[in-house]
Amino acid sequence: MGVVVLILVVIVGVKAFQIKKMMAGFAAAPEPQVAVSTLTAAFEEWQPTQAAAGSVRAVRGVTLSTEVAGLVDNVSFRSGDEVKAGERLVQLNAVSDVARLDALKADLRLAESVAKRDQEQRSADAISQAQLDQSESTLASARAAVAEQAATVAKKTIAAPFSGRLGISTLNRGQYLNPGDAIVSIQQLDPIYIDFNLPQKALASLSLGQKVSAVSDSFPGVAFTGEISAVEPAIDADTRNVKVQATLKNPDKKLLPGMFANVEVTVGAKARYLTVPQTAVSFNPYGETVFLVVPRGSEKADDPNTPAALKETQRLDAEDTKIKSAQAAEVAKAEGKEAPAAAPAPPAPASDAPPVMVARQVFVTVGPTRGDQVAILTGVKEGDIVVTSGQLKLKTGIKVAVNNDVQPANNATPKPVDE
Repeated sequence: MGVVVLILVVIVGVKAFQIKKMMAGFAAAPEPQVAVSTLTAAFEEWQPTQAAAGSVRAVRGVTLSTEVAGLVDNVSFRSGDEVKAGERLVQLNAVSDVARLDALKADLRLAESVAKRDQEQRSADAISQAQLDQSESTLASARAAVAEQAATVAKKTIAAPFSGRLGISTLNRGQYLNPGDAIVSIQQLDPIYIDFNLPQKALASLSLGQKVSAVSDSFPGVAFTGEISAVEPAIDADTRNVKVQATLKNPDKKLLPGMFANVEVTVGAKARYLTVPQTAVSFNPYGETVFLVVPRGSEKADDPNTPAALKETQRLDAEDTKIKSAQAAEVAKAEGKEAPAAAPAPPAPASDAPPVMVARQVFVTVGPTRGDQVAILTGVKEGDIVVTSGQLKLKTGIKVAVNNDVQPANNATPKPVDE
């Protein structure tokens, strides 16, 4: 029996020694810390803009066709040519029409001669007024017939109605065209229109001549500038959007009708905002927050932006924790045990050591966004060190290790990158 007791005493002693050693190891372990990246909050100038998606449209663009039927006698252009206004493009066979015009011109000359002679004879009272009227009517008809036939001959020549670039055509000499058959498209490319829609709330900030910038994924990094040239006088009742037309400079003729482009309209004067990356802000049901990196001891400062409802919840939680601690102490006292010890405070740094940096969560009021950035209206001051990544494991008072080797996106005008 004594041997058994001795064995039990030895086992208990060994276990007690192991537990004590383990507790000492925990106490000697370094304070845990969370790796984060940071950025110093600073003011930047923002140019307010309205963004939209637009569609490029030619200032003038048509598909040429013919009013009259005929056989193609000559094609004076190639697909993709740049042409000037009035330049001949297609000539239809007009031999018979020209011959008919010559015949009508001969009839006109005869009618003019007869009318002139009848006028002289009427002056001498040699013929009646009715005969003179008949000859003058014949002259007018002859002139009209010549004009009509001359118009028919002119229609056999298809010319460029304005300067521009021709499209792709499959027209060939000897081909027969019917009225309305498509010949080739022509587009005026400089300047060029872009149409886009903006919400009706932007209407008050729109005016003719307002500066516009457009970018297309076809030409990364190239901005096409222009100005608003027209605003639709009615709002779309289904979308509550207003249609806007801007005229862009396109000297290199890179923009083509039908292309998609992102549009930015400059509105108002520049504004100065305290700017941080959007990744720094945590959006919560009770408000937006950011984590600051501060020296230990200042993380407990009162945050005036904390919502009243959350303050009340925190107060009740603190009172509940205090009551539970008191109850645990009373139970331990009744059972003759020691009350649970409070968690040891982190060791104070040496007087000559740098301050220990910890996280502090503060509530902020956010303003407009711009690319990867967001404006902070209240809650953060210029020069504050803001956590930009690694917030998931943070809470107020946690020691942080700053590592800025990799930073989240913080571009005011981000561009998509093709993988």
